Amino acid sequence: MKSAGIKKLKREFYNRPTLEVAKELLGKYLVVNKNGTKLSGKIVETEAYRGLYDPASHAYGGMTPRNRIMFGEPGYAYVYFTYGMYYCLNVITERKGFPAGVLIRALEPKNGIEIMRKKRKKEKIEDLTSGPGKLCQAMGVDKSLNGADLIGKTIYVEDRNEAVGKIVSTNRIGIDEGKEKKWRFYLRDNRFVSRS
Repeated sequence: MKSAGIKKLKREFYNRPTLEVAKELLGKYLVVNKNGTKLSGKIVETEAYRGLYDPASHAYGGMTPRNRIMFGEPGYAYVYFTYGMYYCLNVITERKGFPAGVLIRALEPKNGIEIMRKKRKKEKIEDLTSGPGKLCQAMGVDKSLNGADLIGKTIYVEDRNEAVGKIVSTNRIGIDEGKEKKWRFYLRDNRFVSRS
């Protein structure tokens, strides 16, 4: 039974302009419920990617087998493998046919912290989910969740009705082209925000 005030985000939340979704995901909770384990963390950092003409987006230049989920309905997970070692999680936004999404860059760990420590082989709590690859490893997000419905029961986002403090907007990071766009958002003074 869910506590009063906790609501799973509906498809309408994702079916809106990507920058709005990227900002409003801050303070919400990512939940992964698989293999009998429920893990969660508060989203403290996001990054927006939008359209065929965003050179930093995987959709830049058109649809491929890898990015086809970006062209689908909003409210689905796009999980991809990067640097030959990490998975990254994006939530698909806007209308079907318009490729856009929000990268979940960092979480503040909440439920299942000891399990996250084992998955990450790290003790320090700040090292568990302070980056897109780290949070996927800690939360057990892998290719099996690529295309998962965020309105379903395995992976979803909850609004726990918590106050959100000051939101900072900066350049996107870890990319070469399109980094001038201030489409990275994070909660100011949160110690779990990624370092790079």
